[in-house]
Amino acid sequence: MSGRTSASGLGRALAACACALALLALSSLALRAQSGRRGPLPPIQIGKKGAPTPTPAPAPTPLNRPTGPIAEPPRPGDPTSQKGKRGGLRPPGSENQPPGSKAGEDGVEEGEEVVRISSNLVPLPAIVIDAQGRAVADLKAEDFELKVDGEAKPVGDLSRAETPVSIALLFDNSSSQVSGRDFERQADIRFLKSVIRPVDRAAVFSISTVPELSHPLTNEVPRLVRVIEGFPRPEAAATALFDTVTLAADYLKPQRTRKVIVIISDGTDTVSDLDFDTTMARLLADDCQVYAVRTGNSDSANLHDLAGARRLEEFAAQTGGAVYVPRNNDELTAAFKQIATDLSQQYVISYYPPGEVRDGRFRTFTLNVKTRPNLRVRTRKGYFAPKE
Repeated sequence: MSGRTSASGLGRALAACACALALLALSSLALRAQSGRRGPLPPIQIGKKGAPTPTPAPAPTPLNRPTGPIAEPPRPGDPTSQKGKRGGLRPPGSENQPPGSKAGEDGVEEGEEVVRISSNLVPLPAIVIDAQGRAVADLKAEDFELKVDGEAKPVGDLSRAETPVSIALLFDNSSSQVSGRDFERQADIRFLKSVIRPVDRAAVFSISTVPELSHPLTNEVPRLVRVIEGFPRPEAAATALFDTVTLAADYLKPQRTRKVIVIISDGTDTVSDLDFDTTMARLLADDCQVYAVRTGNSDSANLHDLAGARRLEEFAAQTGGAVYVPRNNDELTAAFKQIATDLSQQYVISYYPPGEVRDGRFRTFTLNVKTRPNLRVRTRKGYFAPKE
């Protein structure tokens, strides 16, 4: 009798413990739900065909973002530039190099000529053109006059554009481009075939609700063309242009070559976590030039995004690139020919800040040809000083 009583008491004690543990688990879940916290996003994944498959994320509330020029961009690394859906995305490492590539310790393919950048060197890619818009290719370092915050500074090394280029091609894969999708696809493919040289490498990014690296850097143009041809028709996809531009800049940053981002889009942005000024600051900090081929063009101002057009113009103006607005295939061909000419006739001027105050502030550049004042120079508008 006493044995049955002991067993019955032990059963009731075990049942009570189980109930207590269940209540604790429910309380923990409720507290987590109230806090609104989410676990870390998984790293970017590469699919069977080399295309990453990001984890879907809910679209954030659009931000009120400035569209005009910037006097001094916010310093990269500001906490506001690290929030949102980009947090879990990281550029692929050496394990994602295209088959057959041989990367060294710094991720650069063996035998590739590179622009070596030390911690205190600031590169200025510069295009010089005459009054007829033709590139001028016979200048020397002593022909240039450089001013930093209005003060004359010595020009360091001067190299020519035979050095390779790492290019991020941004394909607008959002619903805003459905009507002009065939034109955009043709533009991307034509760019890859006409501008990419054997010494260059390019990557393809998709501009959509979530920024995506669709193919890592490679010099195999047919592979990139197949990626663009294989993009499906978007279904209710929003446009995270700023987030995609920043992801591309971060991806190109480790490359010790000239770095160029080519945006083929109408410039519309609807869901990015980052704003215009933060994106611009990241482009300048990562030494990226922006070229844009604006699509969705019309003679009627009511039929295209004026704010988007202004953003593309500002990205290019601040980084030393250019914007082209083709309306037909002939103008598209001319635009890519001009981009190819720019990249092949470019100067790279090296500026070494002497004894600079390490305050992290933005320094403005003014670059002219002092020996031939009738020439026009296009270069980046400044850089961020190092910070202690």
